[in-house]
Amino acid sequence: MYKNYIFDLYGTLVDIRTNEWKASLWKNMSVIYSMHGAVYSPRELNKTYNAYVKEQIAQIPPEKYSTHPEPQIEYVFQKMFTAKGIDCPMALAKETGLVFRALSLKYIKLYDGVHELFDAIHQNGGKAYLLSNAQRIFTEPEIRLLGIYDEFEDVIISSDIGCAKPDIKFYQHILKKHNLDPKESIMIGNDYITDIQGSFNAGIDSLYLHTAISPEIKGELLAKYPVMSGDLFEAINILFN
Repeated sequence: MYKNYIFDLYGTLVDIRTNEWKASLWKNMSVIYSMHGAVYSPRELNKTYNAYVKEQIAQIPPEKYSTHPEPQIEYVFQKMFTAKGIDCPMALAKETGLVFRALSLKYIKLYDGVHELFDAIHQNGGKAYLLSNAQRIFTEPEIRLLGIYDEFEDVIISSDIGCAKPDIKFYQHILKKHNLDPKESIMIGNDYITDIQGSFNAGIDSLYLHTAISPEIKGELLAKYPVMSGDLFEAINILFN
């Protein structure tokens, strides 16, 4: 039995669908920016957003990552104001980002078995950690909304660190920060590369959950425990029985 359970979030614990390409999102966001004095057409705003994301990635210091840099998206939302000459405190940038996320959401919900899995971990003396490729300004409010924030010993998000799974530096960060023994730890995720190959390279066992938003497996699945049904109750049985 493991002591440390390191979780991916989206597609593993949380079923989510977003659409950042729909025209209505950029139309509504252009109205929001324009109301603050930063006048954009929907097309211009979309183009500017994508350009500033690339720019933000390029500014990440090379020592922060090995293979997968991760930007902080709030600076993108902020710069889209300041580029039009509008002062933008970080609080406004973060709030704008949260509106962007809410407008892009189709739905968000927990998979069946999430609470039972956390109960099993805690009842058996284990600790749960979140290691997510995500943006803090999106993810923290979402896991608070879903009622699972306090289940984790720590919530580690790629935008805070500057790198993302499967980058080994992201895995090394959590191991070092909490002095975790890789042999006493397991990664639980739904992506055969970012979660499974990444944790394998870091010397951590893994449990793979094949869910509806898992990428197609095109290479070797390096998980110690493959759960092709994606059923968290099956995962509980494997880990604790």
